[in-house]
Amino acid sequence: MADFDYDLFVIGAGSGGVRAARVAAAHGAKVAVAEEHRIGGTCVIRGCVPKKLLVYGSHFAEDLEDAENYGWSFENATFDWNRLRDHVLHDVDRLNGLYEKTLESHGVERIMERAVVEGPHRVKLASGREITAKYILVAVGGWPFVPQFEGSEHCITSNEVFHLDKLPKRLVIAGAGYIALEFAGIFNALGCHVTVVNRSAVILRGYDESLRDRLLQITMSRGIEYKFNCPFNKIEKREDGALDVHLEGQDPLIADQVLVATGRKPNTDGLGLASAGIELGEKGEIAVDEHGMTSCDSIYAVGDVTDRIQLTPVAIREGQAFADTVFGGKPTTVDYNCVPSAVFSQPPLAGVGLTEGEARNTYGNIRVYSSDFRPMKNVFAKRQERGLYKLICEEPTGKVLGLHMIGPDAPEILQAAAIAVKAGLTKADFDATVALHPSMAEELVLMR
Repeated sequence: MADFDYDLFVIGAGSGGVRAARVAAAHGAKVAVAEEHRIGGTCVIRGCVPKKLLVYGSHFAEDLEDAENYGWSFENATFDWNRLRDHVLHDVDRLNGLYEKTLESHGVERIMERAVVEGPHRVKLASGREITAKYILVAVGGWPFVPQFEGSEHCITSNEVFHLDKLPKRLVIAGAGYIALEFAGIFNALGCHVTVVNRSAVILRGYDESLRDRLLQITMSRGIEYKFNCPFNKIEKREDGALDVHLEGQDPLIADQVLVATGRKPNTDGLGLASAGIELGEKGEIAVDEHGMTSCDSIYAVGDVTDRIQLTPVAIREGQAFADTVFGGKPTTVDYNCVPSAVFSQPPLAGVGLTEGEARNTYGNIRVYSSDFRPMKNVFAKRQERGLYKLICEEPTGKVLGLHMIGPDAPEILQAAAIAVKAGLTKADFDATVALHPSMAEELVLMR
């Protein structure tokens, strides 16, 4: 490898790229990482971490309301958006620093410039400097997709929502996927009037239908308004800054902000991949084999840019597998079966394995066990919200094919339960486990 400047050059310092870089360096490789923004990627800088902190912050509105029935009283409680926003952004700074130290401690060179591919072993930086590497890893993640229509320039995305100068009184959210519904829950809890506008009549496509229906019912009762089968026609900005949102077949909406959360696309525009003979898919994704190799055997890709499973833990595993395979002498692949996921809506939902519909289509003979209950935490609350847990099992073996739940702390509970599903345990194994009482998690072993 002496003929190259580096053994490995990573484009993108998100979760997958950082893991690959530091593990490759630990295996003895000379590694550099190019990042045009900040170290940490979408998840740490403008995604799941700051968003989860906003979820925590917004939950206090509900907790303060319920606290009165538990004997607490609070007078003149107020909320300061700027204070929460700044605390969240300060924590992003802290995490950015930790990621920088991780790369530094492993001897990985950080290059804070945009880099593009110039050939199978060559990249070019924004400054004009050209660098050679034995291997190139593309880990540039995804980017919010914004549909083009008249006035779409007045919209914001999940990139900008963390930096709002003030809390919008009226928020329109385009899309009904997990990003849209998480922000809908956050801003609804903080007192904003939230309207979710979707081109179709389905929310959270890909999640279990029963959970989707339950979330829709609960969020509507909390005051979130939905407009289904409503494409955007145009957005007009008034002199006072308010936005007139024109939807197909609907009266115009007035909003202070319009947040577009209609999905994310692989961030490959202008990356120069064609110079290495790498073809892209319909969404701009990079096709890779089981080891992350592209059609060019010196260039690999991991994470959201491959559009396989767009989850941070998956990108991390892919980065680890790449480094162990190419530099560690341990060929490793990632198992995409039974990957748990969660939506930090309010209430949250989580699932692992097959949904009821998927299981019926694949196995035919299945049995569904469920528990529909009112969480103890909600007994003193004014809300009549109920949790729902579902266990999807193959018949007659009883093997658990999927587990899905909605209710308080559902993601925290599912992480442990996902181990049982991944291990191929049966309904009998669940039944043989003594319940932990009183808890919501006990419903997992009591379903009938």
